Amino acid sequence: MSSSGPPLASASAASLRGGFLAAIFLMATSAIGPGFITQTASFTARMGSAFAFAILASILIDFVVQLNIWRITALTGRRASETANAAIPGAGYLLTFLVVIGGLAFNVGNIAGGGLGLNAMMGLDPRIGGTITAALAIGIFLSQRAGVLLDRMIIGLGIVMIVLTVFVATQSNPPVGDALRQSVFPDFIDFAAITTIVGGTVGGYITYSGAHRLLDKGLTGPRNLRAVTRAALTGIAVTGVMRFILFLAILGVVASGVTLDLSSQGANPAAQAFQAAAGQWGMRVFGVVLWAAALTSVIGAAYTSVSFLDVLGIRHDKGRSRATVAFIAFSLAIFLTLGAAPAAILVFVGGFNGLILPIGLTIFTWIGFARSDLMGGHRYNRVLLGLGAVVCALTWYMGARSVGTIFAFLGQ
Repeated sequence: MSSSGPPLASASAASLRGGFLAAIFLMATSAIGPGFITQTASFTARMGSAFAFAILASILIDFVVQLNIWRITALTGRRASETANAAIPGAGYLLTFLVVIGGLAFNVGNIAGGGLGLNAMMGLDPRIGGTITAALAIGIFLSQRAGVLLDRMIIGLGIVMIVLTVFVATQSNPPVGDALRQSVFPDFIDFAAITTIVGGTVGGYITYSGAHRLLDKGLTGPRNLRAVTRAALTGIAVTGVMRFILFLAILGVVASGVTLDLSSQGANPAAQAFQAAAGQWGMRVFGVVLWAAALTSVIGAAYTSVSFLDVLGIRHDKGRSRATVAFIAFSLAIFLTLGAAPAAILVFVGGFNGLILPIGLTIFTWIGFARSDLMGGHRYNRVLLGLGAVVCALTWYMGARSVGTIFAFLGQ
């Protein structure tokens, strides 16, 4: 997909702001998909206010990961797959394989989420709703003004998600003080919850979605580094606020004594929470939020996954558009064949995300330390690199835990 803005040398302040805003919301909405909404409801029902610590931990990890990935990508002026290949021959192909396979599997769940969202909104059959969601995403990428439509759709739906979730949070009357306390001093810590949330909000294609959007806008090089840093920080802040608001909306319901069903087949704890907070209107609001999250995640997963195919020679706008449409159509075909997103697929996706994040972060940390030649001779900030190395070690640990969870699941 080509840049929708003018060349960098003549870019206006308005076009620069638009480019950064598009990257911010693409990253934020990609990080808050149907899976994250369901996970948040499930963990909040089990852990109560203590889950605030896991959300804060995920935001801090997100801060280090996104800041390093966005900045190094801007300095190299290349997509992550090409940068990885230049740093370590063959690494870009591995990263591409993992991101595309993980993104494809996630998109099955995203399309299923779109179907469930339209079902909650209008009572549509989830298969029909999933088809409508995928068709709308395909229509955006087939449009002659795909870049503009993509940006406006992502920003508009992101704002809708935030506003409606704030509404439900005010209705559920959550114990905000206790949540803030336990975000720093939790009654207990569940590392499995942190691993799951980090994998679902930072891992896989999500890490690179905003950075690659900046490349398409032509916002690269040292002259834009300060602005890229501000955009990354703003994106993390938007994502963090949305995560906490969603958590608070569900926490208010749980704290009031409502028990969410987490065990029965087909249980939807997030929908139960929204309905308990605001009645039938709450269910409709949940449908809108879930559908918006699903549609933006379908777009984000397809756009970012296909952007990695540059390393295979797919560089032109027409080729990328065709590959993106094929990616979404294939995801839809799998969804319609299976009828849903089975737990096994989602578990495998979690494992992929648990591995993609440390692999990619290791490569980018190495580039920051030892490959200034790929960044135009720029000496990268050592403090950020040090933080990146610490988070890298942590994500390898969490990745190992994630793979262990997969094998345990398959052995049942």
